[in-house]
Amino acid sequence: MAIAALQHLTDPRLAGRIVLKIGSSLLVDGAGCARADWLRSIAGEIADLRAGGQEVVIVSSGAIALGAAKLGLDKGGRATLADAQAAASVGQIALASLWSRSLGTHGLTAAQLLLTLEDLEDRRRYLNAASTLARLLENGAVPVINENDSVATQEIRFGDNDRLAARVAQAARADAVLLLSDVDGLFDRNPAEAGARLVPVVQGIDQSIRAMADGGSASGLGSGGMVSKLQAAEIAERAGIALAIVNGTHRAPIARAAGEGQGTLFLPRRRDGARKAWLGGRLRVKGVVRVDGGCAAALAEGGSVLAAGITAVEGAFERGDLVEIRDPADGALARGLAEYRAEECRALIGRRSAEQAAVLGYAPRAAVVHRDHMVML
Repeated sequence: MAIAALQHLTDPRLAGRIVLKIGSSLLVDGAGCARADWLRSIAGEIADLRAGGQEVVIVSSGAIALGAAKLGLDKGGRATLADAQAAASVGQIALASLWSRSLGTHGLTAAQLLLTLEDLEDRRRYLNAASTLARLLENGAVPVINENDSVATQEIRFGDNDRLAARVAQAARADAVLLLSDVDGLFDRNPAEAGARLVPVVQGIDQSIRAMADGGSASGLGSGGMVSKLQAAEIAERAGIALAIVNGTHRAPIARAAGEGQGTLFLPRRRDGARKAWLGGRLRVKGVVRVDGGCAAALAEGGSVLAAGITAVEGAFERGDLVEIRDPADGALARGLAEYRAEECRALIGRRSAEQAAVLGYAPRAAVVHRDHMVML
């Protein structure tokens, strides 16, 4: 039996390990102060989940909002990158203290992890983070994770904790992700419009689902909107992880969502192997390899990307960098690790295997992107 309804998120047999993402607007009010009553309520729910046999990993926003209030920074600390980094430095101490005290009243030990994009994009660092999470959970701690905004630059940021939560779920080998937000879930159009309807279950994200997303953050405190939540769901669904979006503004929001079935549940599509799930969830693509219809068909049958099927190469990448493979209609087919530098790929466009050694000056590799180092999207 697998997770098929929101009620299953509190069943330890189906969701033995969950990642709980909490947005800034839930934890911090408009004045930059912690919502103490709400925090006590959610800490009690986490304690209940633990008592019921579930392990919980928290991905918590709020550091920038808390720090901005203490430093008196405009626009919630997000006016400039420097403001955000300074606010995060101050606010992260306050955020960690809030969680330590709140969980401590229930006899739970909080552990802080600050991650950057590179920590989960680089394979070795990803495995180190996974090992740390496993050891903390094994010893009964509740990991509390946030992006390390005090050092992250625009180029090396997740930019939102929705996608971070999905990547953490991969690293933690979680069964489900629960995104607590200030919205009820995914609607078929902007929920402010008349006639908008909540979508209770999504079985695979496609263009029709993406068209429903609203890119804005309703509160103005956070950095994520529905677009980032759908991106998180895509990462999760390919790794065999269920993801739910529920309204966290209510008291005891987890119990409410499970009891009333109010929210949107994204069902997992497949469970890739650990390495391919990591590849599919990576966010920094260094280039694009465009292929013809024949190559696209071969990929669907389990083939590799060969030079003869390539029509164009974009970007600057080195061997081993992540590239996206796109079909003639500009649809994303797969992601994989390049076997050649971008310049070499361009030189090989359309070439048959027998020609490649003469072009490159050395014996070519079997493929431009090999199926063993590629994941279909």
